[in-house]
Amino acid sequence: MDRGGENKEGHLKQWQLQPESEYRFELDPGKSLAIKLVRGYAEIFGAELAEGKTYLFGQECKAAVYTWQGCTIEMSPTLFSRNVKGQPSVEYLSDETPMSAYANVHVALEQMRIRAFAAATGEPLPDEEGAKGPSDAPRVLVLGPENSGKTSVCKILTNYTIRGGEDWAPMYVNVDPSEGGWAVPGAVAAAAITAPLQTATAASPLGAVTTSAPNHVSSNGLLPLSYWYGHAEMKRNPLLMERLIRNLGENIRDRWEHDVPGRSAGLIVDTPSALAASSGPGNDHRLTMIKACVDAFHINVILIVGHEKLNVEMQRTYGNRIEVVKIPKSGGVVELDQLYRLRIHKYQLHNYFYGHLIEPPPGLTSKGYIQAGEQAPELTMHLSPSSMVVNFGDLTIYRIGEETMAPTSALPIGAARVVSEMQPLLVDPAASGSGLYNAVLAILAPPNPDESERYDEEILDLPVVGYVVITAMDITNKRMTVLAPTQSSLVGRTAIVGSFEWSE
Repeated sequence: MDRGGENKEGHLKQWQLQPESEYRFELDPGKSLAIKLVRGYAEIFGAELAEGKTYLFGQECKAAVYTWQGCTIEMSPTLFSRNVKGQPSVEYLSDETPMSAYANVHVALEQMRIRAFAAATGEPLPDEEGAKGPSDAPRVLVLGPENSGKTSVCKILTNYTIRGGEDWAPMYVNVDPSEGGWAVPGAVAAAAITAPLQTATAASPLGAVTTSAPNHVSSNGLLPLSYWYGHAEMKRNPLLMERLIRNLGENIRDRWEHDVPGRSAGLIVDTPSALAASSGPGNDHRLTMIKACVDAFHINVILIVGHEKLNVEMQRTYGNRIEVVKIPKSGGVVELDQLYRLRIHKYQLHNYFYGHLIEPPPGLTSKGYIQAGEQAPELTMHLSPSSMVVNFGDLTIYRIGEETMAPTSALPIGAARVVSEMQPLLVDPAASGSGLYNAVLAILAPPNPDESERYDEEILDLPVVGYVVITAMDITNKRMTVLAPTQSSLVGRTAIVGSFEWSE
């Protein structure tokens, strides 16, 4: 591999990438980076780059530009100082990548899709090779430890599916509440993907949702089915997480009932790293959660990212009925600490309400750059939320389970738990210690009017239509100020509060 030099007049830095190699970069807080594909073919997590276009990255983005055939990429004009926006904190070339293994997995999944669609429609298979194997659509569960690159694998496999030319719309399912998927941290969600998942910031790894994105956002503007878990860690309330996973699975199957192409495209499930932690007090919950995913989504392929012990365990448990495949972890995966993850949560919440236009590096004079797949980001990445004052009685707020619930083993002998882990508890905003100031609330969809039978835990099965933050509390006048992505009325709505807080 050869690294190009610098153009002293324009201060342009180029990298020459040999076939099947990649340029990896990491950005510090407050830094941005602009990359242009000068010649050749390249991609970022499976999404193709357009030749001659400048792509902008920021908000501590960590990514890699990969090429199958070789390419030349160019950095923006910059002063090449560690204190300047246009200089990554880490950048290097590598020819040791797992992309060939990932591509092989994609080919196998694509053959499953073709066979499934042919079996469902009665169409003939295009060739003899595709006729081999079962006719089930791929329903993939991706497992791996912390910092193994699971989300990157899911994005690559999804983007390769979109690029295949078959008009597939695979279902991407995110059950990692610490990531938040398309909206805010604390959510679990699923969305049919019809356009490549773009990479620009670590705060929007899977794109934007229509509750905050403008209507003319072409690269994202997704319509995910979302449920509110409300916490970053799965172990906080595993019973609730299991129920939400089951809800996602049931809704996906309902959607697929009359959608043969969607059902044939299958799904890919991104999971929290806690499912790969094979020791510790949460081991039982971990195995229960894996089984919940397998059952809810009718999983028929399990991908293990770089974890030999977990691979052996899954082979032993599911190998007789599910295809379990171990795939390598990329050497470019970055070790992320807790402070980094907390900063990303803040970025994510800010972007949900206000959007984020990455400030280009010094020297990038042209505004014809692309951010998150958008050619005109200044028109699409700036959002205008609404701040409104509502009465305490206008909004019904619940908290799920006790905020600090002692384990059953810690209760007195013969004592029973008063509040279950999934019991909705009504929150009184006027009460001291309500914990609503700066709290993130999930606004729920109204109950189905066709269902006359009501039940205590009904709100756990209602999907989320948007998120708000309480920015001020007026206890005396029983009013609160709410920041919302739109000006829709909140009167009569039901909300759930979790453990996430955010302030500007």
